[in-house]
Formats: sequence, C-alpha cells, structure tokens
Amino acid sequence: MIDWKRVKELQDEIGLDGFAEVADMFLEEADQAVQTMVQGLTADAVEAQLHFLKGSALNLGLAELAALCQEGERMAAAGQGADVDTERVANVYHHSRAQLMGGLAQGNAA
Repeated sequence: MIDWKRVKELQDEIGLDGFAEVADMFLEEADQAVQTMVQGLTADAVEAQLHFLKGSALNLGLAELAALCQEGERMAAAGQGADVDTERVANVYHHSRAQLMGGLAQGNAA
C-alpha cells in the first residue's frame, strides 16, 4: 500500500525533480539491500538492512513495506533475526516499488 498523501507531501517539500532524485536513489539502494538480504545475512546485518528500508519506505510513503520492516527489525533486535521472512520483505518491496512507479506514471500524487 502506498500512502499517496505522504508522496504528495514529499513532492511539495522538495519539488518534483528533487522527489524523482530521492526516489531513484532510494530504489537503487533498496534494490541492493533487498538482494543482499535475501542472499543471507547475519541477524545484526538483517536488522541494519531492515532499519534502512523502513526509514526510506516511511519517507516515500511505502506504508506496508515500512510496517513489515519495523516488525522484522523488532524481531532482529530481540535476537530473532534468523526468523525474519526476508523473502516476504523482498516480495512486498517489489510490489510496493511497482505500485509506486505505476502510480507516479499515472500522476497519482501530483
């Protein structure tokens, strides 16, 4: 789920060009983080990747991804990093990414 209100707020704050730059940078870094996480990491590294993804997802309005990362980050902090479903995180990320890009192409937030 995309929080289009948040997307619009960010666009208003930094402008459409700034938003495009931030979104591109996040998606590039997130692609790498998700790929690395799925390949297997230590519990501490999983927590760090989830923390990064959560913060960026919140900023870009990727509400479902942010909530999932927050839960995984909490689990990892409690010593349950190995139990985090990184495949689910990857699937939600890819779905959220597609929704964001499709919605932006249709002008949902503008």
